Amino acid sequence: MDLTFSRRRWLGLVGLGAATALAGCGKPASGGGSDTVTVPPGEVFVTESPRPVITNPDVALQQLRDGNRRFVDAQMRNPNRDPASRLSLSKSQKPFAVVLSCSDSRLPPEVIFDQGLGDLFVARVAGNIVDAALLDSIEYGVAHLGAPLVVVMGHQSCGAVSATLKTVQDHKAPEEDMNALVSAITPAIAVAEKRQGDLLDNTVRANAELSKDAIVATSVIRDRLNSGAVKVVTAYYSLDTGVATIA
Repeated sequence: MDLTFSRRRWLGLVGLGAATALAGCGKPASGGGSDTVTVPPGEVFVTESPRPVITNPDVALQQLRDGNRRFVDAQMRNPNRDPASRLSLSKSQKPFAVVLSCSDSRLPPEVIFDQGLGDLFVARVAGNIVDAALLDSIEYGVAHLGAPLVVVMGHQSCGAVSATLKTVQDHKAPEEDMNALVSAITPAIAVAEKRQGDLLDNTVRANAELSKDAIVATSVIRDRLNSGAVKVVTAYYSLDTGVATIA
């Protein structure tokens, strides 16, 4: 059997398929007028009443704790993900928390806190470090979007922290693609070495604390902290249990 599939034949089949699809979908609705599109059933989302705007940091904290408990218990509601919510959010957004987390694929904040579109203003970077761009992003979420809560979340077995530890312990120069991360995370090692327990785990926690310190040092955040309008906290996410412990 000749399995040769020429480019011309391939394009011809694609064109035929597209024409057939258009022919089937382009029929006018009864009575004339514009074309109609039938949306096939997809994932089922729970449609709830719109979430009221949250301006109290303690209420925002409880919202995250409740969502994480649902995630751990496999009772997720997937709120604010329906088409109506999406359309409403196209006009404006009022997230109730800014979350700075690691880029690790195993801990997307919207999932582990069971939140939806428009609920969280998320900044993600390996090792949940802060630099000028990230600080600007966090300040934007607080000052312009009105989020009353900032969470800096480290996590179990963080690869960026582990690589930094190994680099320092081996007395080697960091690899070129890790230079910025190693430089930012290294100060946390000195803090962690003064604590009892696992050095990697302690460094993850100390690194989140140092990122928090950098955030609260900015004038935009500091002024709102002093007035009680904003809280800045750290969190630790367990890959094993799914629990996000918020300090």
